[in-house]
Amino acid sequence: MNVLAHQEIPFEPDWPAPDDRLLRAEMAAAPELPLCDVLGPRLAAWVNDAAKAKGAPADFVFAALLAVAGATIGNARWVSPWRGWTEPPIIWAACIGLPSAGKSPAIDAVLAPLLRAERPMRERANAELAAWEESAEVAKLVESVWKESVKAAIKEGKTPPAKPVGATLAAKPHIPRLVVNDGTIEKLGAIVARQPRGLLQTRDELAGWLEGMQRYSGGGSDRPFWLEAYGGRGFTVERMGREPLTIDRLAIGVVGGIQPDRLRSLLFKADDDGLLARFLPIWPEPAPLNRPSAWGDDALIDAALARLLSLDLVTEANGETHPSFLQFTEGARDRMDDFRRAVREWEAGAEGLLLSFIGKLPGLVARLSLVLAVLDWAADEADEPREITVEHFGRAAQLAEMYLLPMARRAYAEASDSKPLRAARRLVEIIREAEWQQFTSRDVLRLDRQGLGAAAELNPALTMLEDGDCIRPVEPPPAPRGGRPQRLFLVNPAIHAERK
Repeated sequence: MNVLAHQEIPFEPDWPAPDDRLLRAEMAAAPELPLCDVLGPRLAAWVNDAAKAKGAPADFVFAALLAVAGATIGNARWVSPWRGWTEPPIIWAACIGLPSAGKSPAIDAVLAPLLRAERPMRERANAELAAWEESAEVAKLVESVWKESVKAAIKEGKTPPAKPVGATLAAKPHIPRLVVNDGTIEKLGAIVARQPRGLLQTRDELAGWLEGMQRYSGGGSDRPFWLEAYGGRGFTVERMGREPLTIDRLAIGVVGGIQPDRLRSLLFKADDDGLLARFLPIWPEPAPLNRPSAWGDDALIDAALARLLSLDLVTEANGETHPSFLQFTEGARDRMDDFRRAVREWEAGAEGLLLSFIGKLPGLVARLSLVLAVLDWAADEADEPREITVEHFGRAAQLAEMYLLPMARRAYAEASDSKPLRAARRLVEIIREAEWQQFTSRDVLRLDRQGLGAAAELNPALTMLEDGDCIRPVEPPPAPRGGRPQRLFLVNPAIHAERK
């Protein structure tokens, strides 16, 4: 029992206004998804219907659609704002929410059609593989007979016979993979080397994947591989005991879910190499609990993905392949200049992970311009785009400024603030929850809340709240039986009146 709770503390009416910065919630409200402004009407309706069917926010379905579309386009189409600057359509999306938020069902709404598209491709490849394996058995026998005849000819001093055509095998057929759930970088590299278009990796829980990058059993880290996979750059996979594998354009999209607590853990221990800042952090408010009232149009999404898969890479006379590059129009370049100036202003008030995210926005908007333009065509609402127009860029820039940037501020709020500030805001929330008019430091420590469970964590928060006129220390009554006196604080009444 708090002995001081019943003491008469004189009311002091001369409280100044508390520091507004300390009264704000640690996490900003989720921005509204401008779905109908960035997608055509048919795809926007599909996203909404699919979300209702899955009992999830439309934000999660939309994020998965961007990642899936970007990975499916892959190295077939890239975008070039101007000479010397190219971007692949690769998008990484992290759906953030509690286990009941519907992250996995929402992602599955887009993955299931992609897996349906993959199935006939794999069936054809498996049939080719079965025929190849039969030919391989015959080729081995022919080669064995030929080797014996070569030995005999050499022994008799005759000219060895030429290797028969039947002893030479064609390359082993590749089983295509549009989606992978897990795999070593050697395995992923081998897949991408055989299918230069690229692929998508999906994980139910991204945190374990990200943390596992630092625990590779061979002593290396997978982070450099993934940093290049986002950029579509060339990469050579080299590990002990294996032949090096060189990939001209390493392009792998990523989509998955992560719980808020796991995200916070990553924010404070992730290396500052920009890997985490490459993700779109999608953290909407929970969807209302309703029985499904709509179903996504399978025919529309199936046809859209089929069209994306029909996009081919450019093949040169020597057999080398490369993307077809969509150039910005002059008007779109002007808009990009304006956007980059805005980014410079946003950077001025940011730090840490949020600063890294903001710095990548121009490249991200270029990618989104391409993905949104090609999605229009895939949904049969436009001709295949040959350039990125002002309209394409405008939609992508609106999405970034009005939705993605506020989402990043919401997701990275804790990582952007100092530790004492985070602790001070938590303490304000505790004061409000408990409706304290006064409290002692021991009252707080007993709660054992994260970031406030030890005196070394609590004291800086108390100092910050004192300096911000949120609390005021007072002289407590003498401790009973000569015990150690408690630290007693009065609470500014505005704490309970203000709700930021």
